[in-house]
Amino acid sequence: MMESQQPVKPGLMRRFLLATSEIFSKKWPRLFFLAVTFQSAICIAFEAYTFGRFQGGLADMNQPNWISNLAVQAELKTIPTFLCLFLLGFLYELVLVWDALQAKNTIQIIGLCIANVALLIYTAIQIEQIREAIGNLSGAGAFTDGGVWRDVRPVLICVPCILAAITIAMSLIAWRLYQEFAWDILKYIGADYRMKKRFLYYQVYIALLKFDFFFFIGFTVQFLVVVTGKSDIEIGLTAAAIPVTIGILFFAAYFTRHEIKLGMISIMVLYLGGLSYFIFKLARIYDPYHAQDYMPVRKSLTAFTVLTILLIILTIINGLICMFNFGKGLKQHLQTSHRQDADKDTVSYSLNDVKQTPLPSRMTID
Repeated sequence: MMESQQPVKPGLMRRFLLATSEIFSKKWPRLFFLAVTFQSAICIAFEAYTFGRFQGGLADMNQPNWISNLAVQAELKTIPTFLCLFLLGFLYELVLVWDALQAKNTIQIIGLCIANVALLIYTAIQIEQIREAIGNLSGAGAFTDGGVWRDVRPVLICVPCILAAITIAMSLIAWRLYQEFAWDILKYIGADYRMKKRFLYYQVYIALLKFDFFFFIGFTVQFLVVVTGKSDIEIGLTAAAIPVTIGILFFAAYFTRHEIKLGMISIMVLYLGGLSYFIFKLARIYDPYHAQDYMPVRKSLTAFTVLTILLIILTIINGLICMFNFGKGLKQHLQTSHRQDADKDTVSYSLNDVKQTPLPSRMTID
C-alpha cells in the first residue's frame, strides 16, 4: 500500500507569485496596483530629475570654505533627503498596496488613500523648501548655473498634481474593492455584528502600525541627515531607536493577534514614551534656541512630527480597544482564517505542481 504523501508547503517566492497572480487576475485590484505603480514611477523620475539638475548646477563643494560652512552643508542635504524619503515612501506604499490587496484588507486600502493625501501635502511643502534651499545656496555663491530653479519648478509642481489625480482614482477604486472584499470578511468572521466590529478595530490597529513605521523613519532620516547642532549621544540614541521601533511594532502586532494582555500594556507604555518624544521634538523645532538647526527642513519635519503624533494617538486608542476585546472570540477567528489561508496556499501548490503519471490504457498480466 502506498503511503499518502504530505503536501509540501510552498516557499515564500511561490506564495508571493500566487498572491500576485491572484491580484492581477481581477480587474479592480489590478487597476489599484497599477495606478499606484504608475504614480510611483512618474514621481520618482521627477524627483530624480530635480536631484540631478540640482547637483549639476552646483560649484565644486569640496573646497574648504564650503566644507566648513555648516549652513551651506545643511542646505545641500535638503534635496537628497527629499529624494531619499520619496524613494522610501513610494516603494513602501507599493509594498503596503500589495499586502492590502493580497490580504483583501479594505481598511488598509482606505489608509493608503489617506497616506497618499499626506504625501501630496508633503510634496506641496517641498516646493517652497527647495526654493528656499536653492535661493540660499545661490545667495552664498554655491551655484554656477542660475537656471536650476527655473528648470525644476515645473517638475516639482507636477508632482502634487499627479498625486492628487491618482488619489482620486485610488479612492474610486477603493470603493469597488470594498464591495468586492466584503464577502471575505463575512466568510471569515461571520454575520455577528459585534465580532465584525472587533475585527474592524483589529484591522485598523494593524494598518496604523504599518503607517507608524513609515512616518517614524521619515522623521528620523530628516533629523539625522539635515538637522545640525546634534550631540553624538543624540545621534546615537536616534539611530538606535530605528531597530527598537521595528521590534516594538512587530511585538505590538504579535501581542494583539495572540491576545497577550501584559505585552500590550508594556507596548502602551512605550507608545506613551514615543508620544512624549515627538511632542518634545515639535516644541524644540520652534524653540528660539534651536530653531536655526531645524530651518532647512522645518516645514517638512513639522508635518512628519504632527502626523506621527496623530498616528500614535490613534494607535493607542485602537490598541486599547483591541485589548478590551481580548477573550471575546476574535483570536479564534484570526487563527482559523490564518490556517485556512495557509491550507489554501498549500493545496493550490500541490494540485498545480504534482505531476500525474499516466494510467495504463489496458490491463496487463504479469
